[in-house]
Amino acid sequence: MNGYGGQILRVNLATGKITKEPTPPDLVRDFIGGRGFGAYFLFKEVPTNADPLGPANKLIISSGPLSGLMIPGAGKCDFTTKSPLTGGYASASMGGHFTAEIKYAGLDSIILEGISPKPVYLFIDDDKVELRDAADLWGKGTIAVEKHFKEKLGEEFQVAVIGPGGENGVSYACINHDFGRQAGRGGVGTVMGVKKVKAVVVHGTKSIPVADMEAYRKAGMALYKACKDAEGLKDWTRYGTTIVTSWCDEVGALPTRNFSAGSFEGGKGLYGQTMREKIVITDKGCFGCPSPCGKYSRSKKYNIHVEGPEYETIGLMGSNLGIDDIEAVAMANLLCDDLGIDTISTGNAIGWAMECYEKGILTKKDTDGLELKFGNIEATFKLIEKIARREGLGALLAEGIKRASKKIGQGSEKFAIHVKGMEQSAYATHNATAMLLAYMTCDVGAHHNRSWAITYDLQVGRDKVVPEKVARVIWLQNFRPMFDVLGGCRLQWVELGIDRDLYCPALEAITGVQRSWEDLEKVGARIWNLTRMYWGRENEGFGRQWDMPSPRFYEEAPKTGATKGQITRFEDVNKLLDMYYEQRGWTSDGIPTAATLEQLGLAKLVA
Repeated sequence: MNGYGGQILRVNLATGKITKEPTPPDLVRDFIGGRGFGAYFLFKEVPTNADPLGPANKLIISSGPLSGLMIPGAGKCDFTTKSPLTGGYASASMGGHFTAEIKYAGLDSIILEGISPKPVYLFIDDDKVELRDAADLWGKGTIAVEKHFKEKLGEEFQVAVIGPGGENGVSYACINHDFGRQAGRGGVGTVMGVKKVKAVVVHGTKSIPVADMEAYRKAGMALYKACKDAEGLKDWTRYGTTIVTSWCDEVGALPTRNFSAGSFEGGKGLYGQTMREKIVITDKGCFGCPSPCGKYSRSKKYNIHVEGPEYETIGLMGSNLGIDDIEAVAMANLLCDDLGIDTISTGNAIGWAMECYEKGILTKKDTDGLELKFGNIEATFKLIEKIARREGLGALLAEGIKRASKKIGQGSEKFAIHVKGMEQSAYATHNATAMLLAYMTCDVGAHHNRSWAITYDLQVGRDKVVPEKVARVIWLQNFRPMFDVLGGCRLQWVELGIDRDLYCPALEAITGVQRSWEDLEKVGARIWNLTRMYWGRENEGFGRQWDMPSPRFYEEAPKTGATKGQITRFEDVNKLLDMYYEQRGWTSDGIPTAATLEQLGLAKLVA
């Protein structure tokens, strides 16, 4: 098939059996690739009520039709599994160069099945595929292990690796690549760890078949030219995602002291401009990227080098913890990366613990003597280590704040900032109703990348609760994640304003199949509804209550900043859900109707 590697690689870790099978044409037609393949295999092959940490769960690694081709940002790879953090659908997107090598090895998906009896790594070099012993690498940090493979196998091998966090079963462990890129959310690294897979290393030399080489060259050049000519390219390349830090602070969206406010009095110490001046060495991009948003940094204070921090880490490890020192955030970033735990969930967990400490719910006895107050940098570093090692309070926080707050109680559930067990990423939503709805209904839990609707809140009125806002959230949910399906990066469209219609000619030239955005968005809706059905299948009583946000956003108005005194009313939260369910074609409890499933071609699959 044009645009595809053409094969699915299955690795039975329990038996060591490795097989390949052709990528089914109907799978390509209905789910395209990347996140679509992951959702399909998860729903179809992982048994109902499988233990996320048991042998029946699978880790599905998938590329897309754009992956590894000369299209801006065509370096995205999807990791899908049943989440050990939420008990529902987990999908994490990772940039870098890993997905290109998967395609060059002739693969579209890698499916890890069962549990290995001993630590191993998966070695792929074109058609040579082996499970190799990794006992000597177990317990080591991600940076040292990736360096080991680069030195042992060669720079052309691309590596996806877990750290001690994944080995120790931290519920939000991540998978690291290229010394600073992550598949971060939902515990994909946790599943890789329980399967005893330390790393996947891959290299390929095969060509990706293209339907029309001249049309592909022309379409690719048009996309690169649009990026080069974009008005925002200079600033985006200079600051990357940190460009939004000051904006979020100004509009009241920067999470501050466990999301109790959206503006931080020490915010300037974290702004992108400050970071660029103090620690950034150079810019770093993923495969085929003309607008490198990665920042490679050096902190003289801590004598470290690190990729980042990105905005999400700045928000959750900086202002959310009351820390105003960008070098301290960089150090926290490096610790999390090397230990292999998600900075977003980790920052949330520590923020919740700090609030518990300041309210007297946790004491020094609970914290192993740590003075766990907002702004305590050294306590933050120590707690990151404890989480990754599951030591003391860290063992509780490693379970995620939904479980931790339920165990501690004493009202701490009200300021545990999550949806469906997924800790919220770095946008405070006290009075941003579209963004709040996007978090509430996100298919993996409270994550921003599926529907970044906060700019629409500011455009039409942040407190408005109207059908148009709901329609915007749904459109974004159907459209934005399609980049994860195609194997490309959405940031050229989001940040540089690239005309999305430039992508369809490229896709057609590569695959030989004409697809409009209307068609692609229907695929997006198909995946969205399939994963919703997965949540319902795996969680008894799943419905509206699972979509509710933290009470902090409808009960506690911020006392400072741009959103001081502002709140989303509880009745408006339910009104948003009512409109959303109606527009999605779901029941009043948030379950897709039979008619909706039939319309999307899902009736037989979910039966």
